[in-house]
Amino acid sequence: MGRDLKLSCHVDAQPQDKVNYTWYKNAALVYNSDSLIVLRSDPDMAPGTSSLEIVDMKFRDQATYSCVANFPGSTVPELRVDVNITQSSVTPPILTVPAGGQVVSVREGGSADLVCLVDGKPRPPVLWSRADKDLPMPTGEWVVETRNGRLRLTNVTRDLMGSYRCQTAPYNGLNIKPRQAQVQLNVQYPPVLDPVFQDVRSPNYQFVTLRCLIQKSNPARVASVRWVRNGVPLSSLTTDPQENLQLKFKLDPSNNGTYECHVSNGVGTSTCTFNVSSRPYNAEFYFDTPNPIRILKVNNYSYNLQWTQREPAATDRIIGYWVNVRTIKQNDKMNQVNLFSKQIDKKEPVKGGLMSYTLTDLKIPVSYEIRLAPITTYSTGDYVSRTIQYSEPYIYPRPSDHVCGFEDERICGFSQDRGDNFDWTRQNHLTQNPKRSSNTGPEMDRSGNKEGYYMYIEASRPRVAGDNARLLSPLYNVTAARGPKGSGRLPYCVSFFYHMKGKHIGSLKVWLRVKSIASVDTLIWTLDGNQGPDWNQANIIVNPSGPFQVMFQAIRGSGYEGDIAIDDVSVTKGKCKQENSVSNTVLIGEAPGLHSLPLAASLTFALCLYLLLLYR
Repeated sequence: MGRDLKLSCHVDAQPQDKVNYTWYKNAALVYNSDSLIVLRSDPDMAPGTSSLEIVDMKFRDQATYSCVANFPGSTVPELRVDVNITQSSVTPPILTVPAGGQVVSVREGGSADLVCLVDGKPRPPVLWSRADKDLPMPTGEWVVETRNGRLRLTNVTRDLMGSYRCQTAPYNGLNIKPRQAQVQLNVQYPPVLDPVFQDVRSPNYQFVTLRCLIQKSNPARVASVRWVRNGVPLSSLTTDPQENLQLKFKLDPSNNGTYECHVSNGVGTSTCTFNVSSRPYNAEFYFDTPNPIRILKVNNYSYNLQWTQREPAATDRIIGYWVNVRTIKQNDKMNQVNLFSKQIDKKEPVKGGLMSYTLTDLKIPVSYEIRLAPITTYSTGDYVSRTIQYSEPYIYPRPSDHVCGFEDERICGFSQDRGDNFDWTRQNHLTQNPKRSSNTGPEMDRSGNKEGYYMYIEASRPRVAGDNARLLSPLYNVTAARGPKGSGRLPYCVSFFYHMKGKHIGSLKVWLRVKSIASVDTLIWTLDGNQGPDWNQANIIVNPSGPFQVMFQAIRGSGYEGDIAIDDVSVTKGKCKQENSVSNTVLIGEAPGLHSLPLAASLTFALCLYLLLLYR
């Protein structure tokens, strides 16, 4: 008595606004008054819900209330529900949190019970939600209903930590304004440390400082810190755990090893691991010389081994390298024979500096495993290895009628240039990404074979506009011989097919790299933009002054529909043969003013020059 009471009535129908609601008190029609308020559409309820609100309920308001709903024009008869309101059968709900239950602590991975006690007649369900309205419940729902007010959480993680709201559901008529409370969930977890692992290199007899940082922890207080070296506890620690998060000592040959810092907060223990060593970092092979260098007419060849040294100043001064050469029989690394092992002296390397060593008297066609390790005054680094094998077709080849269709995984001795942003990719129709865009790139190789391979650049992410990929041919070992009757250098024909379909196509450039004291790159052909869905052929005449390579450079355009492909590349002695109307020929080497000009432009220029001289 003396409280407000709301009765709500809802019928599922379509359209909802066609439903008519009528309220009766003891079979008499209810009219709006100060104590009885009828709402056609209650804003606090679901759309289309009608409510009868009894204000400041008195003894006279105890009665049987009826809600009658009908749907004009429908064959469904009217629907009716009766609610009997008596003082003896209704008790307003009461919601409380048990003593000590305002904060519930649980270890990560465990289970927790959040409890809100509810009383009332009839007793309403309890609805649980996150106090932060932007966070869902662990089940993914926004609200979870419980009959007894107990919310069970299993396999608790730290992201579930926070406040949870419990409130009574609008179950009985007296619950106009829900009762609510909050319970705090506190998830405890071991410390999160940085670094988890760190490789520490230092010269001998220098001080080394190891720091283990606590990024977060619950509870935040550090219970204990324990340092061990190679599994043996270190005794030189203070009584204050916070001070033990840092360890400083002088490194010498006797105390290299694995240092671990075990940090506990009473809930769990986490570890920072440090590999402390005065040994030098590994050497890193430089792959700019993928093929051996043949120096004798018999079955002997040499190899120019090149490498750089990673972080040479991090440890003691490097005085040389161990080189170990093993023969590999029948491509079986388990069946190896040591050929020789020797120390080579090198000046103190600098970061990024290229070092080399020529291996001689290697036999054709034997494969070799080359192992290399840096040496300091106190120690030797780990060995790194690479395998070399003489490959006759692609070692300093001479131009021939051979056409490279990239069918073999060795791609005819072509190699990826190290100075670009990304690599060319070898693929065919069967190895294409099925999710790739259909608006760019070839469907098949130049011959129309689904199994035929070609080289292409993928313009999709992470590539951005301006990124370039460069593909280098083998080094063609030619001399600067003159043509017949002193007619200039011997010409060579560079021929290839290209595919440039897509609205974001960038540029395809071809460079001539002539080897001499210093390599010189000359642009000999370039093409920009969309060239349609077909493969087209390009022929370029060059007159190199010595051994040369051909470099294909593809530059990514403004978007992902910018794949560029090449196929059937050949370098032959003599001028290009005009056999195909789609070919475009470029003359390079004799006329500096005609670099990269199409044949038609060259003829036009020549004709203009002739007319100028004639009329002069």
